Amino acid sequence: MNKIGLAMVGLIVLLTSCVNDGKTKLKVGDWLGKIEVSESQQLPFEFTLSQNEDGGYEMKVFNAEEVITIDEFTFNGDSIDIRMPIFEGHISGTYTSNEIIGKFIEESKERSVPFRATYGAKDRFEAEKDAVVNISGIWETYFKVNTEDEYPAKGIFMQNGNKVKGTFRTKTGDYRYLDGVVTGDSMKLSAFDGSHVFLFLAQVTDSTLDGKFYSGKHAVQEFMGARNEAFELPDSNDLTYLREGYDKFDFSFPNSDGEMVGLDGPMFDNKVVLVQIMGTWCTNCLDETRFYVDFLKNNPDLDLQFVGLAFEYAKTEEKAFEGIKRLKEREEVPYPVLLAQYGTSNKQKANEKLPMLNHILSYPTTIYIDKKGEVRKIHTGFNGPATGKKFVEFKKEFNKIIKELTSEAPETES
Repeated sequence: MNKIGLAMVGLIVLLTSCVNDGKTKLKVGDWLGKIEVSESQQLPFEFTLSQNEDGGYEMKVFNAEEVITIDEFTFNGDSIDIRMPIFEGHISGTYTSNEIIGKFIEESKERSVPFRATYGAKDRFEAEKDAVVNISGIWETYFKVNTEDEYPAKGIFMQNGNKVKGTFRTKTGDYRYLDGVVTGDSMKLSAFDGSHVFLFLAQVTDSTLDGKFYSGKHAVQEFMGARNEAFELPDSNDLTYLREGYDKFDFSFPNSDGEMVGLDGPMFDNKVVLVQIMGTWCTNCLDETRFYVDFLKNNPDLDLQFVGLAFEYAKTEEKAFEGIKRLKEREEVPYPVLLAQYGTSNKQKANEKLPMLNHILSYPTTIYIDKKGEVRKIHTGFNGPATGKKFVEFKKEFNKIIKELTSEAPETES
C-alpha cells in the first residue's frame, strides 16, 4: 500500500477512535444526593436527571412540593461542575455514569461541604420502623435554646404514615420546604434548595420535640418544641420601623450602569413605591421576588413601582452585579435592583446604609411608601409558599393594601 493509502487508513482509524471515545454519560433517571453536614450526619435529597435532544442535562431537585430545575452542566474529562439556577453555589467534582463525588461550594460565603450522589431510586430517609407518633399540627419551637440568641419559631407539619412535610416559620421568614420521615420516635427532615443545606433531627413524643438543626457544616443549633395549636409569632408588620427623628425613607445606590438612583428619580413620581431589601443569595427573597414578579404581570396598570436594594456576599462589585443580572434574567424581574452593599450581608453594616430604620432584622424586608412619600408599612421577612395558610393570608393582605395605596390621590403641587 502506498503512503497516501496508509495515511487514509490512519485517518479513518483516528476518526473512528474519536467517535468511540465519547464522554461518559450520566445515567438518566432517579438519583439520591447526600451532603455532609458533620462527621456523623449527612443531608439526603432526591433528584432526577434527564437529557434533551442536544444532549444537555437537566436536573430536577425535589423538596416536598418544591421542584428546582438546574440546567447548567460543564464537563471536562471526568470532571463535572453543576451550577445552581439563581444562587452562586455549585457542585464540583468527578463523575462516572452512576456516581458524582465532589463538593457543594459557595465561594463568597467561603463554604464548602462534601457531596456525593448515586444513581437509582432510593428513599430520602430510610424509615426503619413504623412511626409511634404523628406530629401533624402546630409546634411552639425555640432554636439556640438556653443561649442569649434563643429565638422562637412555629413548626407546621403534616404527617401521613411515616412521611412528613412542613416547615418552621420564624420572625424573619421560613425554613423552606422540609421533607422527611418519622421513624419510631425520631423525626428526620431535610431541604436542599441550591443555597441552603438544612437538616433537622429530633426525638419526638406526642407533645414534645428535642433536636438539632444543621445548616451546612457551618452552624448547628439545638431546638426544642411543644405542641401548641394556638401559638403565634410576633406580627411581622411591627418589627421594623422608622427611628425617632426620621419622617421619610430614602436611599441612593448604583444600578448596573453606575447611575445613582434614589426616591427622587422620575420613575417614582406619583407612584406607590415598594422598596425590597434583599439579597440574591437569599431563598426567602427569591420566593418574595417571584411573588412580586407574578403580581406585576397580573396587574400591569397600577401606579406602582418596585425597587430592590441588594445586600450581597459577593467579594467584588463586578461579581455582585453579575448575581443581580442573573436573578433579573432568570426570573424576568422587571423592576430595578440596585447594589446597596457587597462583600458582606452583615445586618449592622446594612443599617449604616439605611440609618432611618430601627434595624434590619431580616432579608427580605419591604417598605411600603405612598404617593406622597410617606412610609405606610414595613413588613419584615416573607412567609413563602411552604407556609401554606400563612402564605395565603399574606397574599390577601398584600392585595388589600396595594389596592388601598394605589387608589389614593398623589401629592399635589402647591
